[in-house]
Amino acid sequence: MQALSRRLLPDSDALGIRMAERICAEIPFYAEGAIVSFDELVTSCTDNLRYVLGILAGDTRADLDSPRTTGTARAEQGVSYAAVLQAFRMGGRFIWELLVERAEPDERELLLPAAADIWAVSDDLASHVTEAYRAALADRARRDEQMRSVLVGSLLDGHDFTDTTAEQLWETAGMLDLDGSNDYVVIAAETPAPGAEGLRDVEQVLRRRHDVASAWRLEQDFQEGVVVLRPGFAVERLVTALADITTARVGVSTPFGRLDRAADARRQARIACAAATPGTRELLRFGERPLAMLLASSPDQARSLLEGVLAPVMELSDDDRTVLLETARTWLAADGSTSDAAAQLHLHRNTVRYRLQRLETLTGRDLARPIDAAELYVALECARILGSSGP
Repeated sequence: MQALSRRLLPDSDALGIRMAERICAEIPFYAEGAIVSFDELVTSCTDNLRYVLGILAGDTRADLDSPRTTGTARAEQGVSYAAVLQAFRMGGRFIWELLVERAEPDERELLLPAAADIWAVSDDLASHVTEAYRAALADRARRDEQMRSVLVGSLLDGHDFTDTTAEQLWETAGMLDLDGSNDYVVIAAETPAPGAEGLRDVEQVLRRRHDVASAWRLEQDFQEGVVVLRPGFAVERLVTALADITTARVGVSTPFGRLDRAADARRQARIACAAATPGTRELLRFGERPLAMLLASSPDQARSLLEGVLAPVMELSDDDRTVLLETARTWLAADGSTSDAAAQLHLHRNTVRYRLQRLETLTGRDLARPIDAAELYVALECARILGSSGP
């Protein structure tokens, strides 16, 4: 094998042209030559061919600059990772066919046992190219916040990831430094003002204080991001870390292990955010308060339910409505104890009783009946979620 590879090395220039022609014939992107010219492709093929043949010839000092330069250049040119990987796979096949073609009869018997070594060198070359490609893309993404926002959006807005787009998903994750075997969560923070951050400097805070990778985008109404959960930094620690920088209500999805589920997690995070009380810095995890999550996921139904139960109350003046709803919430939270509710509200029990009776008259509900009390509780949650009453 070493002797055969040494014989081929002097022909690297001509062989590099043949490899480039094969790539152009089978990959339309390279055939177009709009981004990567044929001459540039020939140079890369020749250099990489010399690298592989040099290793097979026993040269342990083979220069890695060539594959790394190729990976960096393709990333800067905007060539998709799928096209780069396809070209290198084709190059590996070309080298194998070349060795079979040029081998002497007695050498061919040795080729099959050496096939694993040949492909190992080709895979090693591809890995160096991949590392350089990803490093260049990550650096470019860090430099370009607009591009970074678009990449985050490609994960969160979502589509059906098939086998043909799985590599694009992996490529996007690598550019955002989100690739790995850890779990993820999606965060949705309401913006306190259009374009203002609901989580101040969140990416820098998570990276510098907690060594946690994340990627974010900021839109008019929401700041959303994907966060990597590493060992020792689970959702509970993340929630604690976010509480210090929250400026508006925030929702957190359940953890998930594959980035093609980020769009579903974003929906969960949005629902959790909507289930929190408007105008507060409340942070809720999806599923933490099931009824609130259910109502927040169907705002139209929540509005209909609110009107069906509390319409007469909602027509009162702001102060009068707030007093009645606050009393009802406190009484329900106190398990229907008028004395406990009165103590919490700093009122006489008769005042609490009077307000509840007035609420019953307006709504036509009897709070002594569990079903009516349940309807009132659900309606109060609808009012809270929709911001239609006091806190």
